[in-house]
Amino acid sequence: MDKLPEVEAAKALMTEAMSWSVMKWLREKKTVRKTADRANAALDQLSAAVKARWSDGLKNAYEKLAEQSANDRVPGRHKKLAEVDSEAASAALKVKEADDEAYRARMDAEETFDEAERQLSTSLAREGCRKAIHGWDLHEKAIRKAESAVR
Repeated sequence: MDKLPEVEAAKALMTEAMSWSVMKWLREKKTVRKTADRANAALDQLSAAVKARWSDGLKNAYEKLAEQSANDRVPGRHKKLAEVDSEAASAALKVKEADDEAYRARMDAEETFDEAERQLSTSLAREGCRKAIHGWDLHEKAIRKAESAVR
């Protein structure tokens, strides 16, 4: 997977932003949000493009996992996978778990930034930066897993 310029720019901005004052944060928060949104959109787009190259069996297995997750919200239970090829099911499960971990990290970062803004807290904003970078790293890792499933 090639590095995405939007993600690299966002990581650089977040790294720089960890040393900002409250006033700098107030002035630059829209820029930070837009940059983060562009990074997230680029990662989402790449993830979708990779998954579009998957075999029908793998797409079906991933779809069943996503459907089951939305319906029963019980971690570790994958009843519907019994209906699909075991190799596809195993690959889909690894990608789904990586996707879910990246999504949780992304939401955690967004909640941290929201709380930092409410409290005008630079320490929370710095924590949000760290969490955002971690979330992008996890999303990139999930995309690499999705790419390996294509092969």
